[in-house]
Amino acid sequence: MRPPCQFPDQPFTCNDAKRLGISRYRLDAALANREIRRVLTGVFVRADAPDTNGLRALAAALVISPYAVACDRTAAWLHGVDVMDFRELDLLPPLETFVLRGHRRTSRPECRGGSRDLSPEDICVVGGVTATTPLRTALDLGCTLSRRRALAALDSFMRIHGITHAEMRRLLPRYVRRRGVVQLRQLIPIADGRAESSGESWTRLEILDARLPAPEPQYWVMVEGRPTYRLDLAYPKARVAVEYDGREFHEGDDQREADAKRRRWLRDQGWTVIVVDKDSFTAEAVNAWLGELRAALRPP
Repeated sequence: MRPPCQFPDQPFTCNDAKRLGISRYRLDAALANREIRRVLTGVFVRADAPDTNGLRALAAALVISPYAVACDRTAAWLHGVDVMDFRELDLLPPLETFVLRGHRRTSRPECRGGSRDLSPEDICVVGGVTATTPLRTALDLGCTLSRRRALAALDSFMRIHGITHAEMRRLLPRYVRRRGVVQLRQLIPIADGRAESSGESWTRLEILDARLPAPEPQYWVMVEGRPTYRLDLAYPKARVAVEYDGREFHEGDDQREADAKRRRWLRDQGWTVIVVDKDSFTAEAVNAWLGELRAALRPP
């Protein structure tokens, strides 16, 4: 018999915890002490459980109706593509679902949605949860998210799921007259699966919107004939690099020192290195680093 305060190996709800003899006080304390973490609104898992698509699907199955289809950001999350705002990582947004025609919409407070017409090719099953396919989800987000986040979503789906420009263009006619389709049409040609983070996608979009030449993502600098330093965005002929410092990759002292050493070497070899981070996307900050980039790209 399971001890009363031992948490399940699988995702669980408050009601599940209550049935196991775990009080709300104990649940709140465990959350505060990071013994467990919140996977979705109202769904928890042990802190040591790895974040996999399978675990995400098990969590979603606890709160999504069997007649509902996970869509938009929730479907992206199930497919391993996180498109949440930075602020939403601490305050989880509602699940985004749509019920199939003929069924009542979900009324749970942690779910948000309505009804939507979907064809069979738009739907797949992820770990027992019905969701829109990666392709359909990517294009839906290309319409509904803000411009920067929409491009980041398209880039991520191309990288993680191998979606191609041809596939996106094939489905595009179905979006005629849909709100956001103009944005989607503009973003599909510039989506690039080589981007490895949302920050890189945002940076590239600002560069393209400023009508500067398109940089090459994930460019390798050769040292003695070997690929040694990989740059987020590069203009090899002009020897200009634009690097995005993401907090998820550059927090440790060792990583910061490695970045500093790499950038010193690049500058010693005649490269101009422009560094942006999550605070570099205000209007003033964007104008500043784009000004640096224009100057660096200007012919001598």
